[in-house]
Amino acid sequence: MYDYKEGKKRVEEILRNDLEVKENNRLPKSGELTFENSYFSWVASIFIDIRESSTLFKEGNNNEISKLIKSFTSELIEILRRSDNMREIGIIGDCVYSIYTTPLQQDLKDLYFRACYCNTFIIMLNKLLKRNNLPIFKAGIGLGVSKTLVIKVGRKNAGINNKVWIGDSVVDASNFSSIAHKEGFENIVMSTLFYDNLHPIHKKVEELFEKKYHYKYGYCYSGDVIMTEFNNWINNDFKD
Repeated sequence: MYDYKEGKKRVEEILRNDLEVKENNRLPKSGELTFENSYFSWVASIFIDIRESSTLFKEGNNNEISKLIKSFTSELIEILRRSDNMREIGIIGDCVYSIYTTPLQQDLKDLYFRACYCNTFIIMLNKLLKRNNLPIFKAGIGLGVSKTLVIKVGRKNAGINNKVWIGDSVVDASNFSSIAHKEGFENIVMSTLFYDNLHPIHKKVEELFEKKYHYKYGYCYSGDVIMTEFNNWINNDFKD
C-alpha cells in the first residue's frame, strides 16, 4: 500500500532542495506558483457561513435543502468570482469562501463591497425561499487580510495538488464568519487589520461598523451593511 523506503527518499529530496520564497505585494496567478517556489504576499479572504445549519438541515427535507444550498452557493460564487485579483474560490460544507491578492487598499474596498452584495443577496434569497414555501436561514460573513505565505503542495506526478495559505487572512475570515450574525455580532465581521486598511479610503465604515471583542478571537469590527439600490429593488417586490 505504501512504499515507505521510497517515501523517505522523497521527503529527503524536498528537505535537501532549496525552495525559493518570493516576497511580492501582488500574488501571481496559479501558473507561476510551482512545487519549487512559494510566495509571501498580501492576501485577503471572505467566508460566508450558514448559521445553525445542522438544525436547518435536520428539519428540512432533502429536496428543500438541495434547492437552498444550490441557490446559496451558485450566486455567492457569481458575486465573488468576477475579479482579476481572485486566486481561489471554493465551498467547504455549507460555507462559500474566496481568496484574493490585495496589494492595494483599494483592493480591500472592492472585497468589502462584495461582502455587502453577499449580505444583500441573502435577503433576496430568503424572500424567494419564503415565497416558495422553503425554509429561510441566516448567514455570517467574515473578512480578513494579512501578509500570507502561499505554498503549492501535493504530488507533482499524481495530478493532486492544492495551495496552502499560511497567515491570518484566511484564519480570521473563517473565524469571524463563524461568529457573525450571532453572539451579539452583526452579519459582517472584519478583522482589525482589514478595518484599519479600509478606513483611510472609505471613511463611511466608521459610521457603519462597531469595534467589538470576542473572548476567543479578539478585537474585530461588526456591521450589517447592504447595497441600497439592490435592497430597494427587493423591497419593491423585484419591480424596476
